[in-house]
Amino acid sequence: MTRDPKAEPPAPSLSGEDVDQLRQQLESELGKLLRSMEITDEAARPVELDQQAVGRLSRMDSLQNQHLTQNLKEREQVRVAALSRALQRMNEGTYGKCTGCGEGIQAGRLFVFPEAERCTACPE
Repeated sequence: MTRDPKAEPPAPSLSGEDVDQLRQQLESELGKLLRSMEITDEAARPVELDQQAVGRLSRMDSLQNQHLTQNLKEREQVRVAALSRALQRMNEGTYGKCTGCGEGIQAGRLFVFPEAERCTACPE
């Protein structure tokens, strides 16, 4: 894919200090997310309901909460994969380059969304 020169100016390359700061941010976010996933796993366990002791609305609430927790778990897994890919790109020396067009990704975008794989000119 070629970049439209009117879309955005070329991104300046990241300094070593920027990459170190972004690595710390990625590792920190990944650690928080993994801890959150442990809690989510606990909440996602199958609900065992005693039909005699729990009312119909309580059963419905429990099942709905379990469904919401499963959705959260899926979103967390997607984000862990994205953060892990970003760290892998750092290790390979390709971090900060758009996977679509190969140009540099704006540093501001990476500081807000450190797992970004594409520049703003390339569709996700």
